[in-house]
Amino acid sequence: MKSIFEKLLKEAKYSIRNSKDLKSLEKIRIKYLGKNSYLSNKINILSKTSKEEKSILGYNINITKNKIINIILKYKKKIEKKILYNKFISEKIDISLPGRKLKNGKIHPINSTISRIEFFFQNLGFDIKIGPEIENVLYNFDYLNIPRYHPSRKLSDTFWFNKKTLLRTQTSNVQIHVLKNNKPPIKCISSGKVYRKDNDNTHTPMFHQMEGFIVDKKINFSNLKYTLYNFIMYFFNDKKLKIRFRPSYFPFTEPSAEIDIKQKNNNWLEILGCGMIHPNILKLCKINSDIYSGFAFGLGIERITMLYYNINDIRLFFENDLNFLTQF
Repeated sequence: MKSIFEKLLKEAKYSIRNSKDLKSLEKIRIKYLGKNSYLSNKINILSKTSKEEKSILGYNINITKNKIINIILKYKKKIEKKILYNKFISEKIDISLPGRKLKNGKIHPINSTISRIEFFFQNLGFDIKIGPEIENVLYNFDYLNIPRYHPSRKLSDTFWFNKKTLLRTQTSNVQIHVLKNNKPPIKCISSGKVYRKDNDNTHTPMFHQMEGFIVDKKINFSNLKYTLYNFIMYFFNDKKLKIRFRPSYFPFTEPSAEIDIKQKNNNWLEILGCGMIHPNILKLCKINSDIYSGFAFGLGIERITMLYYNINDIRLFFENDLNFLTQF
């Protein structure tokens, strides 16, 4: 019986080694290991044999079957390796073709401006804070000393959800959140999206603002002027830039001012608003205005970015035009 299985194994080895491809190898596998193979037929008659014959026959079947499987797997790898090698040899590379260049991404000019402003004020010890874009009327208007008759509260100017909730119209709401939850001294800046019903080449319904403020003992207008003078000269990289403070009015600061810079055409252009934090705001936030004082400022990110890069249409920032964005 043993000689029969040895002969079968020898035949299988010969057939396997003479197979030229995976298709012929698969036919050999079916011939020797398939349902109608010699080994399968022997397995089917195991139940009809005696105990002693069953043990000997089963042993020989398993030994032969495992050897044939191992030989097939080994030779299959050899054929696959040969196919891969032939494919590699047959494929040619045209070294005269230009390479595929990967385009590097660019930082959006709005994000670039925010990063530059944050870098300056972080070096002065300012913390960066964020606040909600969907805001309560208390934080957006009431705690900022904005009266009920103020035009910014109108439906024509502001996006309202209901009588108490709106899309914030300025990042000054962050100032209230910070003052209510922290004790002086406080130095903070915050940037983010704000929303107003306005749309033309210099205004969009959504735009970005940067708010900054300090609350501490003995803070005065001189501190405000020194900080913002240095910031503006840093941002525009021009120590000879002409800057002027012009009296103005904001409900949340007193006294208030707007800062203008002189352009090349000798015209003055307003770039930000600022002032000393109104004592009413400090009181509403439970900060003693007899001990502490502070200054605040706010600027439009799009506006100052347009000035820096000499862009004349604010809508270009939001059109996702790669020809425009890749310039920066």
